[in-house]
Amino acid sequence: MFDSVPMNEPPLLRGGGIFGHAGGLEASADLAECRRLLIGGSRSFLAASRLLPGEVSQAACALYAFCRVADDRIDLDTTGGGLAELNERLDRIYAGRPRPVAADRAFAAVAARYRLPRAWPQALLEGFEWDARSRHYEDISELRAYAARVAGSVGAMMAGVMGVQAREVLARACELGVAMQLTNIARDVGEDARMGRLYLPRAWMREAGVDPDAWLAQPAFTPALGSVVRRLLDEAQRRYEGGCAGVHLLPRACRPGILAAARLYAEIGTVVRRRGFDSVAARAVVGGRRKAQLAAGAVLGGVLLRSSADCAPPPEIDFLVDAAGLPSSPRDASSIEFVLTLFERLERRDRAMAASIVPRVLPAARA
Repeated sequence: MFDSVPMNEPPLLRGGGIFGHAGGLEASADLAECRRLLIGGSRSFLAASRLLPGEVSQAACALYAFCRVADDRIDLDTTGGGLAELNERLDRIYAGRPRPVAADRAFAAVAARYRLPRAWPQALLEGFEWDARSRHYEDISELRAYAARVAGSVGAMMAGVMGVQAREVLARACELGVAMQLTNIARDVGEDARMGRLYLPRAWMREAGVDPDAWLAQPAFTPALGSVVRRLLDEAQRRYEGGCAGVHLLPRACRPGILAAARLYAEIGTVVRRRGFDSVAARAVVGGRRKAQLAAGAVLGGVLLRSSADCAPPPEIDFLVDAAGLPSSPRDASSIEFVLTLFERLERRDRAMAASIVPRVLPAARA
């Protein structure tokens, strides 16, 4: 129905917004259910989403809900039919006939409204399929390919919702998603191992003197394993720096929310580092007070991380960028015109937003 339509119409410049668009999200039980899933699943994402403009925040909520429901369906799959079911649900969503499920209806509205290429959610399901097959990752390239599917795809969808029209900016959004996923993997080493899963690059483990299969049979922290976690966090840091290089080209009203999300996830890696890279004995958690500080810093325009465009985006995300059908040059004249026009329109909203946004995010971050 809208599978391969290029993102050539800036969504935030269209009239009406999601609520005024036929078939879009409404102030309904569907949106309330999506918010419930968000509150129960990721308070960090919730805090960051509160910093986004209303229309983008609603769309982000719907995206998260679908990703969460799909992930849970795979995790709880005991019959082996979970992936087939999710592909069928995606077929229905892109045909404009979603299942009578809140997350599916909400995601269908967002996908249609912003003309999100099907390749993006399809990549997410492919990553879930790799999980279901307990796929191993020999090197960092293979792990980045996995992260591109389960998180870079979400970065791409968020960029689509925000009206990104340049390949370079889209690539940096995908790269930021990869950085967040690598952080999650570094945090969850012990938790994943207890479920029989291992995401650390096996070549790195062997280089550190750790046999991957023997370790998975009896997971325990050692300095050698810590050196592998450190390498993974170093890779995540490079991807944060690259990803943040595109934030200043996002619509101004969207920047605080994206900076807050990156800042909150990067802090997880900081906690793991402070624990000597031991993410086996316990799971790293960022406290509510610290979340509030990080979110407020993003709102006030503080520097998130070093951001550098010198590090090229990882090639494993190229297929996500290609799926958008955008001009090959990030300096394309139409892209520049779009950015300038959008920024001019949103500039007037920034001053009013700054006065109200901090009170809204602090309660969520403290929760």
